[in-house]
Amino acid sequence: MQRALGEARGRRSKVGGIAELAEGKLYVLQHTYPLDGRVSFYPANARGFSVANSYLLKQPDAAMLIDTGFGKDEPAIRGEIEQLIAPGLPLSLFPLRLNEFMSINNVESFAGHFNVETCYTGNIDAALWFDFGAKAEGRDILKSMKVTAVSRADCIQLGKAGRSIDVMNAPIRLIATRWLYDHATRTLFSSDLFTHVWRDRESGPWFVTEADNDSTSLADVRSHMLNTRYWWLEGAPTDSIRRGIGAIFDKYDIETIAPGYGCILRGRNVVAQHYRMLDEFLAASDKSRMVSRYVSRDEER
Repeated sequence: MQRALGEARGRRSKVGGIAELAEGKLYVLQHTYPLDGRVSFYPANARGFSVANSYLLKQPDAAMLIDTGFGKDEPAIRGEIEQLIAPGLPLSLFPLRLNEFMSINNVESFAGHFNVETCYTGNIDAALWFDFGAKAEGRDILKSMKVTAVSRADCIQLGKAGRSIDVMNAPIRLIATRWLYDHATRTLFSSDLFTHVWRDRESGPWFVTEADNDSTSLADVRSHMLNTRYWWLEGAPTDSIRRGIGAIFDKYDIETIAPGYGCILRGRNVVAQHYRMLDEFLAASDKSRMVSRYVSRDEER
């Protein structure tokens, strides 16, 4: 849904839209979808709504889009980007998960519509991952698109002023995934982790803040992790995963956790609370305390 930016700073659309996270620097483009048992990255019994998040980082002379959103939302997301950046402004793309439509679905479309300077990925042949359903013209766009390969520990400079964005290999993942940290806004982009908060209503709200009465419990985090793609964590060597995640939270001053989907976590106390619950879950799941076994999609824990 296209919205004027002034409206986005105040009222919010029932189905998402633009929300400002840091004035002139960071925006989230949000689009909802129902949880009705068909969404595999939520527990089968989850009901209500969640939201797909694309993030636009903005500098006076450049911008970056983190995850391009689902194809169904392409016209709306394209319109929202047009509201936020000037025509012709250099735009880079960074899909954090090459295997997920939520990350890559609109790369071809945006590369053909905007002045895409580069696409950051961990694979130099990334254009081959984006050509599903593309006709000849679309494949030509992808072939001509510049791809910049990033390592598992890298730093991107956005714009001539050099806004630093650290790239890291996700310390917990099912597929090849990158996390990012934006020093300018103290935001951790956590892709498919910290996605465990959804809402009963399509109207949201799509943020958890320190002013909220956040009812998320350790049991909620455990259910979300074990009933989705991270079902295998129970009985896995999670101590090493905990150290990897802990090193990131020790290194960076994180005020906002910005997941690829689900509610955004804002404020140091909120961040600390949700990190603590995740760490407690991982500690309880370690192979020293639990036995690993195969769990079918129909078994709920």
